[in-house]
Amino acid sequence: MTALEFNHQLMVLQPKLGFFAKSLTADPEDAKDLMQETLYKALTNRDKFQGDKNLKAWVFTIMKNTFINNYRRNVRSNTLIDSTDNTYFINLGSDSVFQTPEGTHNEKEIRKAISELPEDYRIPFEMHTKGYKYKEIAEYLDQPLGSVKSKIFFARRRLMERLKDFK
Repeated sequence: MTALEFNHQLMVLQPKLGFFAKSLTADPEDAKDLMQETLYKALTNRDKFQGDKNLKAWVFTIMKNTFINNYRRNVRSNTLIDSTDNTYFINLGSDSVFQTPEGTHNEKEIRKAISELPEDYRIPFEMHTKGYKYKEIAEYLDQPLGSVKSKIFFARRRLMERLKDFK
């Protein structure tokens, strides 16, 4: 594909790219920026495009990946790091948090509700709350990934139902 044909096909795709950019960003100005960045990347990487492939899919993939990368970059840049000297309370740990009588009572109720779950729901749920990934839980329990996910989902549902009047 010649450079002229490539540029022409990009121009034909521009309205569809605009709609896709608006659907991703939900902001007209951000959509214009995303569109511009996508077209720039497509033009600068034209040599990587194989002429027998689908140009539309290639450019839409560039746009989607650009949007995801920008989103991740924005999330990281909005992360605040507290560098003040007063970090005593931050470093206390969860066991040292000042407990109110209500807080202690609430925690006991929640732990009791979890302990009353059937074992085949409770174990995956507890592992998930401790930070294990679904795949790790499935491997440890020697169960299919879908079963583990559904058991955790139903455990949450049962806990919400059991604790719905709980405040």
